[in-house]
Amino acid sequence: MPAAVMTSENYDKLLEQCEVQELEAPGGVATPQVYAQLLALYLLHNDMNNARYLWKRIPQAIKTANPELIAIWAVGQRIWQRDFPGIYSSIAAHQWSESIQPVMEALRESTRRRAFVLVAQAYTSITAEDFAAFVGHSVDEAVRGRSPPFLGCVCTVQSTSACPHRTFLTSGRFIKTPICFGLHLITCLNQ
Repeated sequence: MPAAVMTSENYDKLLEQCEVQELEAPGGVATPQVYAQLLALYLLHNDMNNARYLWKRIPQAIKTANPELIAIWAVGQRIWQRDFPGIYSSIAAHQWSESIQPVMEALRESTRRRAFVLVAQAYTSITAEDFAAFVGHSVDEAVRGRSPPFLGCVCTVQSTSACPHRTFLTSGRFIKTPICFGLHLITCLNQ
């Protein structure tokens, strides 16, 4: 199904169908396509426990014969390690099949949303380079305000005169408070 048509409800239904296909597979071994879709969907749902157990029960012969399955698991390993730049690069590094491509695109966007929320909640200040790495954009794209609408803000760059080689991101939800060393502490007004 094309990415534009797929919704989270469709992904939920597809996940259920893949689980049933795995359970009802002759001899208890599903097809590589079912395993690939199921693994990608577990990653999309951020269900790392089921993803890990699925990976362990996939027969070794199927794993070694299917590079796409290995590539999906490489993405899962980056998710497990919370390696956001590694997640984006692992997704971009493989030419996905037609059945997996929409799921991997949705996974990239889902990861990007989680990264935006994490940065907004966990950081008082962050360099543009680090922010860009978290959200999987180039520094230029990150500082141009490509924040998702659910954050309710647009990211802008705030450069300090005392520290011209560093730029820090701020947003409409934050106020700037200068501290020593010429850095800016970003404090969220909505907390």
